[in-house]
Parts: sequence; C-alpha cells; structure tokens
Amino acid sequence: MKVVNLKQAILQAWKERWSDYQWAINIKKNFPKGATWDYLNFAEALMEQAMIGPSPNPLILSYLKYAICSQMVSYSSVLTAISKFDGFSRELCVTSLLEIMDMFCHRLNCHGKAEECIGLCRALLGVVVWLLHGCAFYCDKLRELGPSASTESILQACQERLHNLMSSTKIRALVHIARLEDQGSWNNIEQAVLKVTESLCNVSNQTLRTKLEESVSLVKSIPLMLSVQCDLPVRASFPSVHAFIMLEGTMNLTGEVQPMVEQLMMIKRMQHIPCPLFVLEIWKACFTGLIESPEGTEELKWTAFTFLKIPQVLLGLKTYPQGDKGQDFMEDVNIAFQYLLKLTPLLDKADQRCNCDCLGMLLQECNKLGLLSDLNTENLTSKRTVDREFAPRLKTAENANIQPNPGLILRAEPTVTNILKTVDADHSKSPEGLLGVLGHMLSGKSLDLLLAAAAATGKLKSFARKFIKLNEFPKHISGEGCELSDEFRWGEFFDVLLLLNADMCLRMFPSFSSLAKSASVRALLFDISFLMLCHVVQTYGSEVVLSDLSPSGETPFFETWLQTCMPEEGKTLNPDHPCFRPEPGKVESLVTLLNNSSEMKLVQVKWHEICLSTPAAILEVLNAWENGVLSVEAVQKITDNIKGKVCSMAICAVAWLVAHVRMLGRDEREKPQTMIRQLVTPHYAENTLQFYTERVVIMSSIMEHMCADVFQQTGAVLRPPVEGQEPIPYRNLLPAKEPIHKALSQQFQTVLRKAWVDSRAFHVFESLLNMGGVFWFTNNLIRELLKETRQEWAIRVVELLYSIFCLDTQQITLTLLGTILPNLLTDSAHWHSLSDPPGKALAKLSVWCALSSYSSHHKGPSSARQRKRQREDIEDYNSLFPLDDTQPSKLMRLLSSNEDEPAALSSPGDRSMNSSLSASQIHTVNMRDPLNRVLANLFLLFSSILSSRMAGPHTQFVQSFIEECVECLEQGSHGSILQFMPFTMVSELVKLPALAKPKAVLAMTDLNLPLGRRVAAKAIASL
Repeated sequence: MKVVNLKQAILQAWKERWSDYQWAINIKKNFPKGATWDYLNFAEALMEQAMIGPSPNPLILSYLKYAICSQMVSYSSVLTAISKFDGFSRELCVTSLLEIMDMFCHRLNCHGKAEECIGLCRALLGVVVWLLHGCAFYCDKLRELGPSASTESILQACQERLHNLMSSTKIRALVHIARLEDQGSWNNIEQAVLKVTESLCNVSNQTLRTKLEESVSLVKSIPLMLSVQCDLPVRASFPSVHAFIMLEGTMNLTGEVQPMVEQLMMIKRMQHIPCPLFVLEIWKACFTGLIESPEGTEELKWTAFTFLKIPQVLLGLKTYPQGDKGQDFMEDVNIAFQYLLKLTPLLDKADQRCNCDCLGMLLQECNKLGLLSDLNTENLTSKRTVDREFAPRLKTAENANIQPNPGLILRAEPTVTNILKTVDADHSKSPEGLLGVLGHMLSGKSLDLLLAAAAATGKLKSFARKFIKLNEFPKHISGEGCELSDEFRWGEFFDVLLLLNADMCLRMFPSFSSLAKSASVRALLFDISFLMLCHVVQTYGSEVVLSDLSPSGETPFFETWLQTCMPEEGKTLNPDHPCFRPEPGKVESLVTLLNNSSEMKLVQVKWHEICLSTPAAILEVLNAWENGVLSVEAVQKITDNIKGKVCSMAICAVAWLVAHVRMLGRDEREKPQTMIRQLVTPHYAENTLQFYTERVVIMSSIMEHMCADVFQQTGAVLRPPVEGQEPIPYRNLLPAKEPIHKALSQQFQTVLRKAWVDSRAFHVFESLLNMGGVFWFTNNLIRELLKETRQEWAIRVVELLYSIFCLDTQQITLTLLGTILPNLLTDSAHWHSLSDPPGKALAKLSVWCALSSYSSHHKGPSSARQRKRQREDIEDYNSLFPLDDTQPSKLMRLLSSNEDEPAALSSPGDRSMNSSLSASQIHTVNMRDPLNRVLANLFLLFSSILSSRMAGPHTQFVQSFIEECVECLEQGSHGSILQFMPFTMVSELVKLPALAKPKAVLAMTDLNLPLGRRVAAKAIASL
C-alpha cells in the first residue's frame, strides 16, 4: 500500500475540501494497517496545520475533532499537542484549543498499557502548565493594556478549564503521579504558579481574582493529596488511649520515653484523634491510675509516672517530627487542661488521695518544660484554686502531718542525681560516709521514692549499676593496716567479717578494733546493696539489673545469683543446680559455725562465697532435721544465726527453699515451709549490726514476694496477717477452681461494660496470657470480638483489645496475622463469623496491630516487659515460613502453584508483573524476619481470595482490611505494611466500589517505585 507524507495528506484533504469522514477513510487507506497514530504524532500534525494563521483552520480542526471522537488519537497525544502551543496572543486559536479540551476532559480515561497511562499523566501535567502560562499571560496583558472585556473573557476561560481539571480528584491524582515521575516538570508548575500569583494584582475583577486564587490553591494541594483529612470524631472518650496509659503506668514505668511517644502517635494517627482530646485522655488516665493504685510502692510508681514521666512524654509529642508544632501544641495542651478542669469530681478525688493540689503541681511542671505559657498556667491555676474551695477535704490532724507523695517525688528526682554522684566517688579509704548515705535511703519509704523517681526519669539502670558496683566493693577492700599475728591469718581470701563477742579479742589484740569496724562496714555495704538490688528486681524486673557482658568478661556476683538462684514469676529453678552445690569443705565449715555458735561468731571467707554456700548448708540442716538429728529448737537457733546479722544470707536460704518446695509433694512441704517462716520472722538480738531494723523490713518484703506462689499452691499462710498491713498487690488475682477460659471471658466482659481497662484488669490479663499462652489468649479474645453484632460495641471491643494486646504486641500480632486470620479466611465454615460488623471490626484491629507491630519492630527492640515472657507456645515462624527464599512456604505454593517465580531478580527493571511481586521484593526487605514473612503470606492469601470466583464475607474482610490500611496511612509513610501487597491486587481492588477511588489507589501503591507509579496510573486512568 502506498505510504504518503502525513503533512502532504492533510494539505491534500484541505485542498480538495474532504469532509471529516472522507478524510478519515482516505487517510486510513493510504497508511498501513495497525499504524499507531500517536506514534506518527498525528494529533500534533493536525494541530500544527490548523493553527498556522491568526485564527484556526475550521476544516482541519474538524479532522482533529473527528479523530478524537473516533479514537484515532489518544487523549494524551491531544493534550501534549495543546501544551506545545505558545501563541497566546492569538486568542481565537486559544479559544478553539479550550473547546477541544472540553470534548473529553470530563471523561478522561485510558485502558491501554501502563506506559500509555503514564503518558496521560505527563500530558495532564503539561496542559496544567500550559493553562497556568495562559492565565499569567492574560494577567500581564491586563496590566499592559488595562481592563479589557475580551482579555478578561479569555482569562476566565483558561481559569475555568484549570478549575475543572483540578476539581477532579482523579486528574489531580494522575498529575501527582507525573510529579513523582518527573520532578523537573513539576518545577515548571511551581514557577508558573509563582508567576500567576505575582500577576493576580493586575486583575481588577474581584470575582475572577478569587476564582483564580482557588484554582491555584488546588494546584498547590496536589503534593498533599494523601494528607489525612477526615471528619473529627463526635465522641470525647478514647478507650485505647486511656488503656495504653494505664498499661504503661502499671507495668512499664522503666520504659524509655521515645517508644511510648511513637506508640501514642500511632494511636492518635490511626484513630484521627484531635490533639486536645488526645492530651485530655492522657491526663484522665493518669488521674484514674493515681486514685485506684494500691497504697505503697504502686502508688509511688503512679505518682512518678504522672508527675515526672508524662510531662516528658508530652514534650516528646511536642517535638515529634510529624506532630503539632510549637505554639499549636502549647495551645492544645492548654485546651486539654481547660477540659480537665471541668472534671471536678476526678480532680477532687485525686487531691484527696494525694493530700495536695495535683493539678496545680502538674501545671507548674508543664510550665517548666515549655508545654504551657506563663499566662495560661496562671489562668488555669486560679480557676482550680476557686474550684478547690468547694471541694470536700479530709481535714484531720493525721492528714496534716502527711507529706504529699507528688511533692516528695518531685524532690526525689534531683536527689537521685546527687546520690549517683556520691556513689561514683572513691570510698575505698573511708567507706563509712557512703554507708551513712545508704542507711538513710533505707529509712521509711525513701528507697521506694528514689527508685520510682529514677525509674520515671530513665536513671534506674544507672542506679542499679551503682548498687552492683557497691555489692562488688567489699571484695576489694583490703585489711591492710590491721596487725594480727600470723596464727590469725587464715589465708589470702580469709577475713574477719563479724565477731560479736569482741571484748575478749580487744584485750588480746588491741589492733582488732580497727579490723572489726572494717569487717562491719564491709558486711553492711554488701548486705544493703544486695537487699536494694533484690528489691529493684521484684519491683521493676530483672532486666533493669542485668547488663551486657563487661569488657573483662567477668559477670558480677549479683547478676550470676539473680539468673540462677533468685525465684521470679514465671521462672522455674532447679534446686539441684550446680550453683547450689559449692565446695564441700566450705559448706561443712559454714554448717558447723551456724550450729555451734549461739551468737554466730564467724571467721569466714568473702560474703559472696558465703551466699553461694548458704543453700547447701540449709540442705544439710533440713536433712538433719528430717532424719531426727536436729530438734526444732536447734533449727530455730540456726535460722536465727542466719538472719541475725546479714539479711542477704537469709534471702539466699529462702530462695533455695522456695525452689526446693516447688519440687515436693503436699505432705513433704511442712518442714521446709516452717524453715521459711522462721527465716522471714525478724530476730532482734542485742548485738546487731547498724540499720538492722530498716534492713529487716526490706528483707521480709523480698521474702514474701519470693514465697507467695509456693504458699498459695497449698493454701498455707506465710505468717498471720498484720492489722493495717496491705497484702502484696496484684497477687493471686485468678479465681481458684475455675477454668481459665471462663476467667478470661468474665474479665473481658467486665472491662467491656466499663469501657476501660484498669490496673487490676491488666494484671489479670497478663496472668492469663502467661498461663494460657499467646495463641490461646489471642484466639479466645478474638472470639469475644466476633460475638459482637452491634457496631458501636464492636468498635469499643477493638479499642480495648488493641490496648490489651499491647501486653505483647509482637507475638500477638504474629499469632493473629499468621495463624488466626488464615484459619478464618481459608475455612468456609468460619466465613459467616466475618460478616459485618464483627468482620469489619476484626479487620480494623488486625491493621492496628500490624501497623503498631511493624512500626515498633523496625524502630527498636521490644520492651523488657515483653522480652521476659516464655515463648514455648509460639509457633516457629521460621519453620512455618521457611527462610530459604527459593523454597516457598506451603501457603505460598498453594496460592501461586501456577507460577514459577524466582525470589530475587537481577534488577528492579528486570522484574515482570506477576501475581506475587510486591514493593517489598523490589526494596529487598528481609524475609527472614518473621513479621515480614507473615505479612507477605497474608497479602498473598488476600490476592488469592480476590482473584477467586467465590465472593462472600471473606472477600468483604479483605476489602475492610485494605480500607483500614488506606485510612490509617500517614503522609509519606512509604515502606508500611502495604508494601507486601502484590501489585496485581490493585486491579482487583479497584473493582470494589469502596476502593475505586483515586486517593485509595495512591495510598495502596508505593509511588516511590517506577513500577508502583505505573500500576497506580493504570488503575486510576481506568476509573
């Protein structure tokens, strides 16, 4: 077939005055079949010939219009041709081009290849630049020639087309893709926008100027298309925030501030909580925790959390990169306090509990940190002062003498720093001064105050390290300077530590006084530091004390003893462990000394060796008692000798007895438990070492915590209850003789009715989690969610469960996404349970858990509270989803059996579009990570469900899951869980009405990747 020059063909048609359909027939005859008209720049050639003169050629223009209507040319090629016209002075030509745009801009679409869709994106960006240049040109023309009706008319025409384009979310989304595809082209838009903005002052028509400003603002908003913009919630209570604060205050006082800030921001973003209400909910939870906390250590911990840690958390929220900035956040805090002032009963109850003006103290702390201005602080303080005049108060003489805990905590915070400096000093020559400081720390509730303040300010780890250093200190104090005859030098490691009957020795050896004093100081330093460390472990967890291996490779004595000998909740000890079996000679000597001395006159080895020998000595004594060799009175004398001077010996003895009792039957426990009771009871003799009264109080508390479980197993009592003395808080909360699944269901229903989780409930849930395991715990709570058929209650369950799952977010998320959801989605017998509203609620909960777990997982290690839990019941995700990427998991093979897809391709450009290719593979995300692997397999399952021919509640669940992912998307949060979604899922998802939206497509795809942009362009262009 004869091929002619395109330009000549157009001229021939014009000369012979062909009609538009004649022209189309002839042009097709003279060009080969299958010719791509866009490739021949057909639209540009027609446009060029039509726009030669001052006015357009109507005949050639009709050819172009016919080509558009008959789809001989693509919309993108027409728009590209229009954007190349720069003769804005020829107004008739410009008007004709605008009319051509009107033919199709209201129904722009593209059903071709991804490259063609990207071409449409670029063409749209180019035509936006062209319209902006036109607006700027006519604005300048008004300045040069003055007001003119014709100029204003053509300016208005350009503005209207620009506004029509930018009013379409679809077109703005396509331009957004083009912006990411070619940043240089977007720079052209920014320059054109700047030029139009500068020229707006030349437009005297106010209405036209306003419309131009609106159109320009729409253009400027394109980069912010994915910013979260939603209606503010009408409710004023957010259970998940409240419960999360309760959890942190109850169980994680020692946690770092930044992870808590990250988690709070995640909750705020996912639920779109207004900042003032968000801050208000934090304060409400703090005051509730203060009011309901048990007296003693728990109350001090909550006080430190509220007055020391939460202000630091708010400071972190203020400086958060994507949070509210500076003055805006300060105003939000001010508004939150204004709301809080209206909750008078809550504030009055807190004031009664703490015996002070709690809000006034908080306002001062926030003001110091720059969270409140001086003026707002003064206004809020004055309002609260007026309210307090009408508040009920317990004005008793006893109350007047009680120092408020908030004031004590605030004063304890700088004291912690001073003590750390004091301990750091060199006390090797004169340790008596250090001993005095430690003694004062033991008096009253000083120790708990200091520890709570240190925990809330992140200094507890340093505090514990200092105690360990002190505990090691007695090892290295030499006895030089004390002259004894050689017959009393029992070896290099022997030292006189305690000698109660010292008068005779003083007469025989005058230099003994100095040695005895040194021995007493050494014993006290060891004992006090040992007691403090045990107390820290029981109050805040062993992770605070344990440290990384020192450079020398030597593990401190206390850390070794803690890991192998100290009973803790959830830890099982072996009483026959080698650590309880030291050298026989040392044990025999210790047993002899304990049994023969009425007042325990000891000449011993170093104290850490004595502590390690004590369990074996106790075993010998227990065996002798059980075999009738020793009487009860003799055993009592031995236990009195053990606890009479150095409390750490008694703690080591009880620690072993607890491990021993756990291994015995009910009938065999009587004598070991009697020995424990004897050791727990204080022994006040005449010749006791300094601070014995204070030390024995802490010793008894430590022993009670150690023994609580073994005594509770048989219903035995450690010692008769003392009037006015509170039992150990949060112990033995689970009902006896009741199935744990029933206890879980009842506790959750109680929480659901209250709509918030209190401290006691969190401890119950943690006990059930430890007892039943992660799968059992998660599965049963998900069943509770699927029971709810009322939407508002289902949402409440989601918020409460999300906070409860924070007990161990990582493992619960792995179980939920890796086991429970696949079971529900692949078994048709369970599909009915996924119907809305519980199905949609489960999707919301799953997304919240996945986002939180993924975010925290990639920003740092899990908290100590989560790390300490046993993992025996957790599936091995590395075997469920094998680490060898060339061997897909069973689930992957089932879902992609028709493909043989390599795990790694040579380069992103070589990757073809296949059913399981996702952004995570292009980013080469580590699939050896269990969470990444579970997410990848879950999205692969979703893809299989969408591509199957059967629809149902399980399909609706997938839609709800993706909707929630899009809803929770943070602007610029590339690399979130949606990166694991196969690219081909996008074309399936846009078939669902709820997701057939441009913004949803932009959110679902990774626009940082060329392939992601092509997928998004193809999906949006086809809408």
